[in-house]
Amino acid sequence: MTWINFLHFYQPANSDPYNISEAINKCYRPLLAFWEKNPQLRCTINISGCLLLRWSEMGEDKLIKQLKKLVSRGQIELVGSAAYHPLLPLISEAEAILQIKEQAEILERFLGAKKLRGFFLPEMAYSPKVGKLIKSLGYEWLILDPILTKERVDNQISYIDTESSLRIIFRSRELSNTYVPTSIQALIAESDNRDKVFVTATDGELYGLRHEDQKELKLLAKNKKLKTKIISEYLDGIYKIKKIRLASGSWETTAAELKSGVVFPLWQDKKNKIHRSLWELADLAQAVIKKYEKDSNYHWARWHLVRGLASCTFWWASGRDMSHNFGAPAWSPDEVERGINELVRAIRSLHDQTSRATKIKAEKMQVAIKRLIWEKHWRYHF
Repeated sequence: MTWINFLHFYQPANSDPYNISEAINKCYRPLLAFWEKNPQLRCTINISGCLLLRWSEMGEDKLIKQLKKLVSRGQIELVGSAAYHPLLPLISEAEAILQIKEQAEILERFLGAKKLRGFFLPEMAYSPKVGKLIKSLGYEWLILDPILTKERVDNQISYIDTESSLRIIFRSRELSNTYVPTSIQALIAESDNRDKVFVTATDGELYGLRHEDQKELKLLAKNKKLKTKIISEYLDGIYKIKKIRLASGSWETTAAELKSGVVFPLWQDKKNKIHRSLWELADLAQAVIKKYEKDSNYHWARWHLVRGLASCTFWWASGRDMSHNFGAPAWSPDEVERGINELVRAIRSLHDQTSRATKIKAEKMQVAIKRLIWEKHWRYHF
């Protein structure tokens, strides 16, 4: 049996150091040590550029060198992404390009990764426009959720997106919403799975941070019936091609949401007043900082902007039940407020005096949104 395992490592760029330390100690360090001890197990990962920067700031040079070693020996495959984890279909194309290029620069600087073939869309949030952009930047394939296709996924077929010409590999949502090592161990035990391929994609933090693994990974490492491959290697071995059309959506979008046209409800739900207000502020911040790109304080304006545009700002305002992913409900006024503060600080940072009116507008928007989130919190979530 062959297991294609994709992991996504991410912590918000403005997360408190103790949160990142917890993830390092419970998840990242044990996982890297596990791979180092088991070179036969291969994996494709996305590590957000902003997380690598935090590792460096926190003096985790040994951890970075360990990951670089795993990449250099071909055991770990890296993919491109956006450095600060925005939802690419919902931000401006100019901002998306800046973040994709910065991600590539960070991976090359810290991990020596130069030519990346695959790409991970944060939250697997796809749209045809974004697909075309990724292709234009030189990437070859995406990993997506099968909810975006009407096809019955066959892992022996190489799918091609008709809009972008990108190759597409689909994860199993059902498997990925379990503690994957336990499920893989059970699948190996079934004789009719001997020649099958299973593809999973999860947050890397599932391993140790959200689920304490006592023995499952060790059992998998000892199982000689299991083969693992990185995604590019797997795709290179498939010769049957099929062109398909993809719907816009994410790895959390449901069939009902696709039908209703609300395809990114965790981040942009038209019925969610907080979401609507957040995007008004986010769109204003993107537009004004683009306008003042020659401002003497542009660097710091963007420094705050990218942190405010992170998917977490909007995700934590959704209130969605995330127990199926071993998570708590997606509601935290403090985290939403953290993102709001970054967006407003981005506008505040501009030195040009002609930005004064926009600054005042942003301050008023900030006050209104904070009132919305805290009123909702005390009325419905307290």
